[in-house]
Amino acid sequence: MFPSMLDHYQIQLTRLLEAEQFGEAKKLLRFLLQCKGEDERHYEEWRNLLGWIEMAFPEGIEAPDRTDGDGPDERELRDKVLGAHGAENSDEAYVKQVLHVMRHHPLIEQQLLALERAVYLEGAEVDRTILDWLVSAELHPAVQFRALQALRRRGVTGKISFERLGETVELDVESTPLAMDEFPGPVAAILERVESVTEVTDSTLPHFARELWKECLQFLYATADYNRIIEGGEDTVDCWAAALHVNLLLAAYGTTDDEQIRDTYGIPESLRFRYEQASKAIRRIGVANSEPPFQP
Repeated sequence: MFPSMLDHYQIQLTRLLEAEQFGEAKKLLRFLLQCKGEDERHYEEWRNLLGWIEMAFPEGIEAPDRTDGDGPDERELRDKVLGAHGAENSDEAYVKQVLHVMRHHPLIEQQLLALERAVYLEGAEVDRTILDWLVSAELHPAVQFRALQALRRRGVTGKISFERLGETVELDVESTPLAMDEFPGPVAAILERVESVTEVTDSTLPHFARELWKECLQFLYATADYNRIIEGGEDTVDCWAAALHVNLLLAAYGTTDDEQIRDTYGIPESLRFRYEQASKAIRRIGVANSEPPFQP
């Protein structure tokens, strides 16, 4: 397999895991394990990851493929699937194993899978372990966000404070969005603007815009940039929509016409600085995602 093909499959695998499309992820992992000539460490990672997915979702029991965030029906189905193994969820050794992987595994994908499993674990120490880990460890922003979602799904409430992207943030756990429609209006408005513009030129771009924005929100949530978005008006929506569109085109095609995008979204010279700040924020997220995983 050419290096570029391996990179493509690794990125595709990450996307499937982030979208919780575990059935497709298992198919891709089995395909990768059949390929010859790769570094043994890749095969070991793929085998371990496949083992964890199969443990969480045995054959014949799949998690729903998520596209635009979990809806109530999808969450209920997954709760039934993962919560069905009550004896396992309360087994002390198994609980410790899941929490150990969550805290110490070097692969973000494994941490995310462990967090998903931790939602259904039983035991008084589970909530405290996740909370202590979230507020004290240096974690990838996406892992932080998924930890917040896991805590909310476990029924945890109250304020917490921790370091996030170089800022100290304070938030209410119970306010953590579980799906796109739970974010404040301006967040959804930004995506809607980009979808309405891009669908005219390329029918595939709205889907990628949604995925890119979901990825951005995992980084931005509760930060100063996020607060500016939800507290701003139409001008803020325009600036962030244009910034998202520019970065979407750069990711998809490697090029863009910055001036044309600003004209499309009605960004006057007086708002150019705010637009450029939004663009830089999204680019930083792309850079952070291309760097080696955070070490827990």
